[in-house]
Amino acid sequence: MTTGSLRRRAVAAAALAMSGLLALSACGGDSGDDSATGTKVPGVKLVSSGKLKTCTNLPYPPFQYEEGGKVVGFDVDMIDLVAKKLGVTQEIVNIDFDVIKSGAALNANRCDVAAAGMTITDERKQNLGFSRPYFPEVLGLLVKKGAGITSVDDVKAKNAKLGVQADTTSQDYAKSKGIAGARQYKDSGKQLLALQSGAIDVVLQDLPVVNGWLKKPEVSGKFELAAEIPTGAQYGFAVKKTGSEELLKVINETITSAIQDGTWKATYKKWVGSDPKTMPAEG
Repeated sequence: MTTGSLRRRAVAAAALAMSGLLALSACGGDSGDDSATGTKVPGVKLVSSGKLKTCTNLPYPPFQYEEGGKVVGFDVDMIDLVAKKLGVTQEIVNIDFDVIKSGAALNANRCDVAAAGMTITDERKQNLGFSRPYFPEVLGLLVKKGAGITSVDDVKAKNAKLGVQADTTSQDYAKSKGIAGARQYKDSGKQLLALQSGAIDVVLQDLPVVNGWLKKPEVSGKFELAAEIPTGAQYGFAVKKTGSEELLKVINETITSAIQDGTWKATYKKWVGSDPKTMPAEG
C-alpha cells in the first residue's frame, strides 16, 4: 500500500467520522423546540433565537414604563404571556413611535412585535399586521384645576394651548375637532412636563395614561380629569404585514385565552387600578 493510498483512506475515515458527529448533533439534545427559531411553536420565526423582541415607546404608563430598573406595564405582561407560550423571553426595544406605526422597525428586523398602546386604524393596517383588539380606547382630557374646560370644544373656544403625543389618535382627534395647531411631543413624559411647566394648558392623551399621572400628588394637586372620551377604537399588537402569520396566530390565541380565563381583567386591574368598564371587542 502506498503512502498516497494511506493518506486518502485517512481523509475518508476522518470525513466519515465528522459526518457521523454532525448526524448525532442534529438528532441529539431535542428539547421540543423548533430548531430554526428556538421556540416551542413550529413555524414561528423570530429575529433572535430564544427571544421575543418587542418594540415600544417609553414611557407610556400603564402600558409600558421603567420601574426599579426594568420595563413593566400592561402590555409587557400581555406579551410575556405570548413569550411563555413560545418558550422564549421577552426583550424590550425602545424606539420612536413613528418608526413603530410605519412598520419600519418591524421590516428592518428591529423587533418581532410592536406593543405600544397602539390604536388599530385603517391607515396603520396598510403597513402592519394587527392582532385582534386587546384594549378599548378612551381618551382623557387633563386640565389645570379651575380652568373651566370640560371638553375639546372648550379648548378651541378658549383658544387654550393643547398638547398631544405626535403620530397618535389623540392628535387625529384634535384635528377632527378643528384644532390643527396642537403642540406635539415625542412621548407622554415630555407631554406631561410641558403641562406642568405651563408650556401648554391642556393635555389630550389615552385615559389610562392620564389616570396614571393623577396617582402622583404633584399632578393631582394641580390638575384634574376634565373629560373621558370613548372613541370606539381598539388597541392592537402588531407584527410584519407579511411573514409573521404564525406569530400573529399565537398572539391572538393568547389574548383570547387571557380574556376568557380572567387573566386580562386581573392584569387590567393591576395596572389601571380599577375594574374595566368595557372589554375588548372581538377581532
